[in-house]
Amino acid sequence: MACDTDGNIQKSTCLGAMTEVDVVVVGGGPVGLFLGCLLVQRGISCRVIEKRTEPTAHSRSIGIHPPALERLADVGVADELIDRSVVVPEGVAFANSKEIGRLTFESCPPPFRFILAIPQSFTEEVLSKQLSVSDDSALISGAEVRDLNEDDNGVTTETNAGEFQSRFVVGCDGQDSFVRESLSIGFPGGEYDDVFVMGDFTDQTSLGKRAGIYLTDGGVVESFPLPEGIRRWVVKTDEFLSDPQPFQLSKLVLERTGEIIPTETCSMISAFSTSHHLAEKMALGRVLLAGDAAHVVSPIGGQGMNLGWLDAWDAAHVIQDALAAPNRREQLILKYASRRRRAAIRANKRADFNMWMGRSSGSQKLKYACVKTVLNTPLKNYFASRFTMRGL
Repeated sequence: MACDTDGNIQKSTCLGAMTEVDVVVVGGGPVGLFLGCLLVQRGISCRVIEKRTEPTAHSRSIGIHPPALERLADVGVADELIDRSVVVPEGVAFANSKEIGRLTFESCPPPFRFILAIPQSFTEEVLSKQLSVSDDSALISGAEVRDLNEDDNGVTTETNAGEFQSRFVVGCDGQDSFVRESLSIGFPGGEYDDVFVMGDFTDQTSLGKRAGIYLTDGGVVESFPLPEGIRRWVVKTDEFLSDPQPFQLSKLVLERTGEIIPTETCSMISAFSTSHHLAEKMALGRVLLAGDAAHVVSPIGGQGMNLGWLDAWDAAHVIQDALAAPNRREQLILKYASRRRRAAIRANKRADFNMWMGRSSGSQKLKYACVKTVLNTPLKNYFASRFTMRGL
């Protein structure tokens, strides 16, 4: 490929034989971009290696929880994310179509007593811009990692865009992580039986900025507001729909909730299965894992991306400390691995609970009664804390 001044892919092909930096981050999704921002703003040189040449075009992960937003604020992107989001102050719970309670976030610690609903494409755009402002050479697009080799001095990362020598590598390259697999780190877990279909449509509900959680006899239905008058619908289905159509989602929502979805306004629809995985090691030598490369939890509850940001926050501090005190490197990395494994285990338990609540079973009436009781007593503050990912 020819070198010119237009875009990251051309910059990456002009790197020469070797680039030396403190850290190589593999994966330029939301977790990798955030980690890049953290490192650069701490004066730690890094390159974020991303094999895509175009940004994410789809809404995908849409929720930003308060603990992650607190950390995003420290790299200067919280205000813009808030401006481009729908600020969700509470969720409304239904038993079928009947409202049984509300979960407000006003009891959460300030300053962020809400959840943000924003398409992942917007989030990545904001983080990428911030990283470029801090260091316009940090993001290398169109570069795919081919090999990792560690020695006493650091790690050599071989890519199609050249080689990088670094003190540390952080794998933020997703569920099918090349970094994790190259280290032969196991990724045990499994598939849930639960399958879903989700779609984005023009919002014609009366929910406004609130989320809607419908516990129904046919399975859970969730809905979340998005910018520009859009609402995301997530519906549990009896079987995996290989080619879901808007009318199928609309029919299920109408049957279970009474809400009418304008099918002609569909801007995205997809089906997905659910799984859970946890890396046997969160770090090995000078290589750390973060985000989906380290753990996969059910997307029901919106924890995955946020958990990855909390990993990145921890990893940035560990790397900063290890660079300042090389003799403590192994101890610091081992503690990182231990902390983040414990957090992932807690998140997975919460995801298991969310999945159980969303299933149709013979205990539906008991579930409805329990939820109604919780949401109308002080217990709701405890569940608001858990729902917003405190303690992870």
